[in-house]
Amino acid sequence: MASSSASSSWSWKYDVFLSFRGEDTRKKFVDHLYTALDQRLIGTYKDDITLPRGESVGPALLKAIEESNIAVVIFSKNYADSSWYLDKLVHIMKCREEMGLTVIPIFYDVDPSEVRHQKREFGEAFSKQEMKNVTKAELWRKALVAASNISGWEPKNVANGHEATVIQNIVDAISDKLLSSNSYIDEELVGMTDRVKDLISRLEIGTGGVRMVGIWGVGGGGKTTLATSVYMKINHHFQGHYVVDNIREESSKSGLKKLQENILKEVLKKEVSVQSVEQGKRMIQSRLCHSNVLIFLDDVDDPKQLEALAGSHSWFGYGSRIIITTRNEHLLQKVDYVSPVRLLSQDEGNRLFKKHAYNDKKPLKDYWELSLRVVSYADGLPLALKVLGSFLYDKDEKEWMSTLDRLKDIPESEIVEKLKISYDGLKKVEKELFLDIACFFRWRSKDEAMEIFEACGFHPDIGIKVLIQKALITINLDGYFNMHDLVQEMAHYIVRGEHPNNPEKHSRVWKDEDIKKMCIEDATTENDKIEAIRAYRSPNLLPSQFFKFVLKLKKLRWIRVTMRNDDNVEGPYFLSNELRISQLTRLKLLNLSGCKRLLELPQLPSSIAILLANECDSLTDVGDFYVDCKRLWYASLICSNMVIDGNRFLQSMLQGETSENQCVILRLQGLEIPKGFTPRLRNSNKCTLQLPENWCSDFCGFLMCAVVENDLLYISSPKITIQQVKINVCCCGMDSEDDVVWKESVGDKITWVGYIPFASLRDTNWWDSTCKKLSFSFDNDSKFGVRLVRRKEGSGRTETSAEISTDFSGTSDGKDDYTTGFEIYHDSKDYLKISTRSYYWCM
Repeated sequence: MASSSASSSWSWKYDVFLSFRGEDTRKKFVDHLYTALDQRLIGTYKDDITLPRGESVGPALLKAIEESNIAVVIFSKNYADSSWYLDKLVHIMKCREEMGLTVIPIFYDVDPSEVRHQKREFGEAFSKQEMKNVTKAELWRKALVAASNISGWEPKNVANGHEATVIQNIVDAISDKLLSSNSYIDEELVGMTDRVKDLISRLEIGTGGVRMVGIWGVGGGGKTTLATSVYMKINHHFQGHYVVDNIREESSKSGLKKLQENILKEVLKKEVSVQSVEQGKRMIQSRLCHSNVLIFLDDVDDPKQLEALAGSHSWFGYGSRIIITTRNEHLLQKVDYVSPVRLLSQDEGNRLFKKHAYNDKKPLKDYWELSLRVVSYADGLPLALKVLGSFLYDKDEKEWMSTLDRLKDIPESEIVEKLKISYDGLKKVEKELFLDIACFFRWRSKDEAMEIFEACGFHPDIGIKVLIQKALITINLDGYFNMHDLVQEMAHYIVRGEHPNNPEKHSRVWKDEDIKKMCIEDATTENDKIEAIRAYRSPNLLPSQFFKFVLKLKKLRWIRVTMRNDDNVEGPYFLSNELRISQLTRLKLLNLSGCKRLLELPQLPSSIAILLANECDSLTDVGDFYVDCKRLWYASLICSNMVIDGNRFLQSMLQGETSENQCVILRLQGLEIPKGFTPRLRNSNKCTLQLPENWCSDFCGFLMCAVVENDLLYISSPKITIQQVKINVCCCGMDSEDDVVWKESVGDKITWVGYIPFASLRDTNWWDSTCKKLSFSFDNDSKFGVRLVRRKEGSGRTETSAEISTDFSGTSDGKDDYTTGFEIYHDSKDYLKISTRSYYWCM
C-alpha cells in the first residue's frame, strides 16, 4: 500500500519507507504512525504486503526502498523471525551506505542492545532464521548491528509511554529531517538559500496559532520563486496544503468561486461544489478551521481575492500558515509580516545570468565583459537576467553587441509587459503621476516635485503612497525619488507608445535631441499631445525657435528649462520678453528663475498655480501680475534689483481674481510694506490683533507679513501659532492701509506674505466667532505683522453661509492627503498651530 504526495521531492518517489513485522505491529503502532504521516501529507510506502514465508524480496519492494528519502525500521520482538524482513533490512542498510538513505530505527517493546547482540526473544527469533539460512546470517547480523547503533526511538521511554504523543514526536522529527534534506531547492535557484531561511523563520513554524506572511515587490523580482521554494520545503509539516497559482489572471478568467473550489478540493481530497463566493467563504472557514493547513496565494492584486480565499486568521486551524505574494503592499495590511523581495546582488546576478546565457559548446571570447553589461542593465531583476540570458545563449559576439545597443532604445517586450502589469492596475491620475516621476523627477527631491504635482491636480500625497505600495517607486533617505532602471524604462516605453520616433506625439518630452528636432521642424499645426517639457540648452537652438514651438503646445501643464549661464550664448536660458504665456491655458507652473535678461513678468494665464522668478537680475518690478491669477497659491520672486510698491501690490492681490477662500503664500524681495499691519512690523516675531464686531462675516481672512533674513526661509518652512487672548492687552489697533512705513526689505532681506482664509479654519476646534482678540507668533526671527482682509464688495457672506467653500482653500488638517499651502498640525480650543510646506527647492 503506498501513499505518494505532491510534496515529495523531485529526487525520490516516497518521503518515507516503513519496514515492520506485520503480526507484531500492523494493527497497532504502525497503523497509527502511518495515519499520522499521511495526515501530514508525508508520502509514505507502507510495507504490509503478505508474501509466502521464505520467498525472496521482490524487485518492486527493493525499488521502493531505493526511491525513498527515509527508511523507518520498526524493530519488534518477532522482527527477526522472517528472512524476508532481514533481507529487506540488509538492502536498507546498503542503500544507506551507497545512496545516503536516512535510516530511523524504532525499538518497539525491544531494547536496542537486544537487537545489537541478538539476545532474549529477539535473539531466539533470529536463531531460527540463522539455522535455516547459514549463508545469509553474517549479512543479517552486520545489518542488525549497524541499524541498532543508529540513534533512534524507544517509545516506552518517551512521554511515559503514551503512544499518541510518541507518534506525534516521531512525525515531527521526520518532518524536520525532510525539511533539512530538501537542499536541492537552494542549489537549483541562485541566491535562494538565505532568502528561504529568512522567510521560513518569519513563518515561525511549530509555534502554533495562525500566521500570514506576505512577499511584496516589483514584478519579475522573484516573489513567486521564493514562495514556491519555501512552500516545497515546509508543506510536509501540514495536514493539507495547496498552491493557488496566478490569482490575478485566474480570478478574472475562471472566477473566485473556482479558486475556492480548488482549495477545498485539494485540501479535503474530495469533490466540492461552490455556488457563490459568499458560500465559498463559509465553506473554507467551516471546513478548514480545525485543520493545520498551508495555503500559498500567488500574485494577489485585489482585496476581494484575499477576502474570498483567506479572509481571516480564524478561517484556519491551529498551526496553519498562509503565504501571499503581491505587487501591492496595501493588500497586506492584515498579515503578520511583510517581506520585501530582495533583488539579486551583482555576484548573484552574474551566476543566474551565466546559468541561462553561457554556452559551453560555443563560448564567447569576451563573455565576461559582455555579460557584465547585461547584468548591469538588469540591475538585479531575475526576470530580466533569465529572459536576456536565454535569448543570448546561442548568439555570437556581434549579435550580443547588437542586442545591447538595441536595448538602449527598445526594451525587451517580455520584460516590459511583466513590469507593466503594476502600471495597468493604477487609476488614471496615478498613471499620470508615475509617468511624470519616471520622465522628469527620478533622483530629484520629493519636496521639489510635490508642489508641481499639486498644481497639476495629481493629489500627490495619496498617489505617491500608492506608487510606493505597488513597488513602482521608492524615496531614499535623502528624500529623493528613485525606481528600478527597468521600471523607468517601462515608463518611457509607455510614453513613446506606438510612435517611438515621433516625439511630437508623446505626452512628455525630456530628451534635448527630440526638443531640438521639433523646434527646427517648426510645425505649423497646434500640438495637443505634449503636456510637460524638461529642456537643457541644446546647441544651435535659438530662443525664437524654442518659444515659438512652446506657444503651440495647447495641453502644456508645466515646462522647465535649465540652461548654463553663458553670456556669450543667446539661448532659452534668457527668456524672451515677447513670450505671451497667457496663450497656454492649461499651464500650472512657470519657473522663470535665472532668466537674467527678463525685464518684466509675462502676462500669466489664469490657470497658473505656482510662479517662480528668482535670480532674474534685470527684473525690477512685478507690475500687477496677480490680478488675473485665479488659481495662484504660491509665488517666489527673489531678485536683487527688484523694488515693489507694497500698496499697489497688496491692493492688486486683495482685489484680484483669486478666491477669498484660497490660501496664498508669497516670497518677495524688495517689497515696501504699507501700513495696516499690527504692530507695524516691529522688531518682534509676535503681535496681537484686536477683532472688531462681526469680524468673521465682514472679513474673509488673515493677511500676514514677515520680514526675515534671506537665508532663513531657505532652511525651513515658517510656522505660525494663533491663540485667543482672554484678558485686555494693549494693542495698536488697525492703522491706515495707505502709507508706507518700512522699506528695509530691499536688499538682503525677503518678505514672506501669507493669506489664510477663514473658510479653511471654520471646522477647527480652535475657531470661535465670539473671540475679541488674538495673538500671533512667527517661529523665525523676524519682524512680523498681521491684518484682517475685508470681503470684496458685494460678497455679503456670513459665517454660516452655505456659499463658503473650502475646495481650494489650500489648508490641510493633517488628514487630507492632497491639500496645498498651509498645514494645521495642532488644533485645540486654546491655540492653533499652522505650518507651510518647505520651499527651499524654489530658490
